[in-house]
Amino acid sequence: MKKFNLIIKIIIFSFVLNISYAQKLLIPMDQTQNDHLKSYGIAYYALKRNINVEWLLNFQGGSFLIDSQSSIKAECKIRGVTFIEMTDEVLNIYSTIEKNNMDIVLLEKAPRIAIYTPPNKQPWDDAVTLALTYAEVDYETLWDEEVLNNGLEKFDWLHLHHEDFTGQYGKFYRNYHNAPWYIEQKNNFESLAKKYGMVSVHEEKKAISRIIKNYIGNGGFLFAMCSATDSYDIALSLEGIDGVHSVFDGTPVEKNLSKKIDYKKTLAFKDFSIYPDPMIYEFSDIDFPPSHNPVTRGAEADYFSLFEFSAKYDPVPTMLTQNHVPVVKGFMGQTTGFNKNMIKNHVIIMGEDPASDQAKYIHGNYGKGTYTFYGGHDPEDYQHFVGDPPTDLSLHRNSPGYRLILNNILFPAARKKEKKT
Repeated sequence: MKKFNLIIKIIIFSFVLNISYAQKLLIPMDQTQNDHLKSYGIAYYALKRNINVEWLLNFQGGSFLIDSQSSIKAECKIRGVTFIEMTDEVLNIYSTIEKNNMDIVLLEKAPRIAIYTPPNKQPWDDAVTLALTYAEVDYETLWDEEVLNNGLEKFDWLHLHHEDFTGQYGKFYRNYHNAPWYIEQKNNFESLAKKYGMVSVHEEKKAISRIIKNYIGNGGFLFAMCSATDSYDIALSLEGIDGVHSVFDGTPVEKNLSKKIDYKKTLAFKDFSIYPDPMIYEFSDIDFPPSHNPVTRGAEADYFSLFEFSAKYDPVPTMLTQNHVPVVKGFMGQTTGFNKNMIKNHVIIMGEDPASDQAKYIHGNYGKGTYTFYGGHDPEDYQHFVGDPPTDLSLHRNSPGYRLILNNILFPAARKKEKKT
């Protein structure tokens, strides 16, 4: 019996020893990190090579823990990502996480990412495309034809940015309807709608919005920014209803439009009013502050706060809000934020302007999937105008606002780590 006990002790000791000295790479995501944005790219790099990543929620800003491999260390050095080689310290990290409002999420599979973007170049940039390119994360682009032909099925994560799902060409009519890019866009959209037997661009765009909703319901992850957020929900609410001015489709807005809006069909918003006037650069009163009558406090006074969630009981919003700071610089867009009075009760507000009724960052579930809406156009360009050059992210490699975008691309790869018993 003594011999048996000795064998058991040796086995246990060997097991603990192996754990203690199994080398790991800690990629810290607190203020010590040299390049937060490229750190997400390192996590994606590992997942692409079937190397699991442990996402340490609320530990040093949402750090990553990866098995130590020479290829990963080399990539970190090339990309300027801070890392720390660890052995027995890993057990201390696990202990710290167990005792605090922290948790571990296992990332197992590189998500298949799609960016919904028109094939012709637009006179503005896309913050998510900029972030993915800088972080060196793979993605594919698609547009209406691919969506109409079941092209979403092969993707885990879909991004919509500064798109207009109401068929009003971004409501740029007042200032840009004679601009060559606007005319080209209008002609292209009309040709595509006609090709698929749609009577108008707004009917074609509403069909796209319903396909995307079905994609979410079947387990897809949707991330939208700027005008792709409220215009998307508005399109869902106007199924079979003409809610656009005649300058866009040649037919008048339906009478009693406000009474025909179907809020039950939307994902996130309720009780909003629509602005059909083509001279108003705004879709509805969801946007706060309104684009046609903005409340501009200046970049120095504009910020929003991230909520702190329970990592062990609310892992999803905890993942989506990982950051090295609790307060993030505000930034404007055609849709800058969301009126909290018009957000449905089941939607989680993850970031808000404490000085107003603006929610900046929200999340919800639909069917088997989820959606996340992020107000504003570019986290590092306070008031981005049509024709402005793209943001150089090498100058903003520690951007808290861009980090929120990149949290979302890892979300589909996550599996909650099982609790120890």
